[in-house]
Amino acid sequence: MDVKLLPSSFPAPGEQRCHYLITYLINQTVAIDAGCLGYYGVPADQARVRHVFVSHSHSDHTASLPVFLENAFEARSDCVVVHGGPAVLESLQRDLFNDRIWPDFIALSKTDPPFIKLDTLVSGRVVEVEGLRITPIEVNHTVPTHGFLIEDDHSGVLIASDTGPTDELWRVANAAAHLDAVFLEAAFPNEMQDLATLSKHLTPAEFAGEIQKMQRPVKIFAVHLKARFRDKIKAELDALRLHDLAIGEFDHTYSF
Repeated sequence: MDVKLLPSSFPAPGEQRCHYLITYLINQTVAIDAGCLGYYGVPADQARVRHVFVSHSHSDHTASLPVFLENAFEARSDCVVVHGGPAVLESLQRDLFNDRIWPDFIALSKTDPPFIKLDTLVSGRVVEVEGLRITPIEVNHTVPTHGFLIEDDHSGVLIASDTGPTDELWRVANAAAHLDAVFLEAAFPNEMQDLATLSKHLTPAEFAGEIQKMQRPVKIFAVHLKARFRDKIKAELDALRLHDLAIGEFDHTYSF
């Protein structure tokens, strides 16, 4: 299984990339979230993506979805499928594809050829697409949100999405047949714990507590470091001296 964190910033040579928007690309054909998917590569690259799993409705996870759907449109009946929980799909209709922010691709898809098909996720119910088994798992965020366990016959990765301290995610992870890596957020430095608690994100201290819920050795990637505080968060994560911890790199393919 190949996992790539798509970049959402384009710094000058020698400068670090910042994490503004979120998209994970799996095997070039499945995306987790669409924050920056519509800015990825060229339209032919985007057209390879046939399924998008949206973790929640916040704009850093959905911002480029309309652009992506336009770029990936090939006037075929087997259009892109967008998977999301009920709250996500309702928000996409009301807040995004509403003929104000963007044309109503959902209504337009009632004729052939469609722009988009919608699939409602149910927590714990596996979805099989593109040779992958994807299990949505409820996590602890300010709006209804899913993390995802993504498995094939030989490997597995866990993408936690945005979350505060949570338990069901780790129960599912510990029971998985294969688990090679966890992508877990660390959004705010420890000194901003009050804000992290209010917004239901993790600090490095809480990150360490969540990792302790893992009962098996896996590679840990810290992601979603808020750009303004990236250096401080990274220093606090490094100070934890956690085994097999790395900061997730953008535009790098991880193979499992």
